[in-house]
Amino acid sequence: MAHRSKRMKAADQLVDKNRSYKLDEAIDTLKGCPAPKFDQSLNVSLVIGIDPKKSDQQVRGTVSLPHGTGQKVTLVVIAKGEKAKEALEAGADFAGADEYIEKIKGGWTDFSALIATPDMMRELGKLGKVLGPRGLMPTPKAGTVTTDIAKAVQEVKAGKIEFKVDKTGAVNNAVGKISFAKDKLMENLTTFLNAVSRSKPASSKGAFLRSLYLSTTMGPGLKIDLQSVSFAKESE
Repeated sequence: MAHRSKRMKAADQLVDKNRSYKLDEAIDTLKGCPAPKFDQSLNVSLVIGIDPKKSDQQVRGTVSLPHGTGQKVTLVVIAKGEKAKEALEAGADFAGADEYIEKIKGGWTDFSALIATPDMMRELGKLGKVLGPRGLMPTPKAGTVTTDIAKAVQEVKAGKIEFKVDKTGAVNNAVGKISFAKDKLMENLTTFLNAVSRSKPASSKGAFLRSLYLSTTMGPGLKIDLQSVSFAKESE
């Protein structure tokens, strides 16, 4: 059996794994748990009612969290000339074309987001094995392949995130830092859950949002009572 630290044992005393929490109760409980020496993320794990093997039931989208994620975003823009200049002026950390493509080809992935202009996607497409597994490949659907570079950079820097269903039918994202004020975490959560709910495929039948858990990076996971989350329910 894995060794449990004193911190985790203390956290176990504060949570009831046999009950479902309301969102605000869960946030209060997680905030009250003994914390490690860093600011943990608040993570959402949402199981949705789709068949991930069916192409017409894929769930993927983007959402701008009103209070951001609290995480430092290192952003690379693959673009030429004026578009690269526009990216840097808008706040991108790195911007350029061939030199950065070569760096990525060599294994460089020390960044958290990647935006590209459409004309650069032919070359970036060759780097699927490097970018794909890390979720860094730009896509038009996520707004990361665009000619409106300034807007895309500003949105990503301000807290725009992408969500995507995995092979198990779950959507997993960080929606802020546990140090955020409770009302800010609630706003981020509401915004995120509504965005996922609105992405329900037409071919998905029955309840879409099946189960929801909140956790911190190194803390316990709490099951949420979906009946208490009226704003997270899909539209009739």
